Amino acid sequence: MTELTDLTAVQLVDGYRKGEFSPVDATRAVLRRAEETQPVVNAFVRTAQEDALAQAEASAERWRRGAPQGLVDGVPVSVKDLLPLRGGPTLRGSLTVRPEGKWNEDAPSVARLREHGAVFVGRTTTPEFGWKGVTDGPQSGITRNPYDPARTAGGSSGGSAAAVAVGAGPLSLGTDGGGSVRIPAAFCGIFALKPTYGRVPLYPSSPFGTLAHVGPMTRDAADAALMMDVISGPDARDWSQLGPVEGSFRAGIEGGVRGLRIAYSPSLGGQVAVRPAVAAAVRRAVEALAAQGAYVEEADPDFSDPVEAFHTLWFSGAARVVQHFAPAQRELLDPGLREISGQGARCSALDYLAAVDARMDLGRRMGRFHGTYDLLVTPTLPITAFEAGVEVPKGSGHRRWTGWTPFTYPFNLTQQPAATVPCGTDGDGLPVGVQIVGARHADTVVLRAAHTLYEAGSCAIARPAAGGATDLR
Repeated sequence: MTELTDLTAVQLVDGYRKGEFSPVDATRAVLRRAEETQPVVNAFVRTAQEDALAQAEASAERWRRGAPQGLVDGVPVSVKDLLPLRGGPTLRGSLTVRPEGKWNEDAPSVARLREHGAVFVGRTTTPEFGWKGVTDGPQSGITRNPYDPARTAGGSSGGSAAAVAVGAGPLSLGTDGGGSVRIPAAFCGIFALKPTYGRVPLYPSSPFGTLAHVGPMTRDAADAALMMDVISGPDARDWSQLGPVEGSFRAGIEGGVRGLRIAYSPSLGGQVAVRPAVAAAVRRAVEALAAQGAYVEEADPDFSDPVEAFHTLWFSGAARVVQHFAPAQRELLDPGLREISGQGARCSALDYLAAVDARMDLGRRMGRFHGTYDLLVTPTLPITAFEAGVEVPKGSGHRRWTGWTPFTYPFNLTQQPAATVPCGTDGDGLPVGVQIVGARHADTVVLRAAHTLYEAGSCAIARPAAGGATDLR
């Protein structure tokens, strides 16, 4: 019998509507799963059992009356601990943040979920201020991969990815400044979307500026579409938000990929060394898209690695985070964050503007590329999950996390929508992700291609052992 923790948000809402189970049943099951897996995986900073059950009871009463509050009424949701969630502190993975205070404001995406009746089960882990591509730090320790606890869950939304993977809620809110929903989703075998910048309002604004996006981390693309119909609602606190969405993301995922023009770039023109098992799994996903009627050809986007420009912008953001910290506070920081913030503080205004120029050039190149191709498909990452507790794989020669994430951060620079979809496992049973990138504002096309892969059965991988199940999903 299928457990409630194995159901997607779409399936939960359908079950509530039919009276097969209630939001209280689902919330209790999710909280139990979170408690069972926390000692091994460490996905949560804290859970909110009393509040969650009270919200679930209120939702159950609305369903009994036949008057649900919104699209996700009664669905358990977790929130990365960078996004304000009223009623408790947002610690941001840092010992420098004091928990005292009123904490009475929701982030825009949280507010939209609350308006639609979501049940908030807890806050998920993040590295300090979300600065790196793995999830460990001084405030919450190491978050581990549900498929192998000796390995990293990825980051910076590692807690959210691990929570969804183990069944501790089908929906989670993450943030992505250089791959931070896509990296951990790929490592943990779930779906994630970095929407077009501004499609999901963000407040408070990120110190990393317009690199930072908010996005859904879910069991599948259908759940992400459902979530996007909620969290893309407007919020006046974000001056850079986009205009209203035309139509529904849920309706937009139907119709398949027949006739879409897809560029498959296995290594960004030979710039990236991809592990054979990863390359093989991604190629199978590309072949599945072709079998569904897409026009696929190998083609590489016209750019060289923009890592230096990204570093200038990212490290400057880190410097901004700690700008007003006293020496005693700086001593509490993750050493890596302390190092890059020092580098960022040495960047001049001209350095920053040169990085902006490089960013605009990259955006123009990708704009021309999407004049020919609807979508670009790449591996999400060139590797699978490596050992937990380190920023880079041992023996890799990389200095920073950007060394092993060359497929993700370019599309934060360009602000394009990009999703990761599970497409298989390597020889150790670790998940592999395929990345689908669209032109700016083409979020629905990205979701539709991802949904097509799910419908074609290309995303079925074994549930992680830490989730207590071995069935395919």
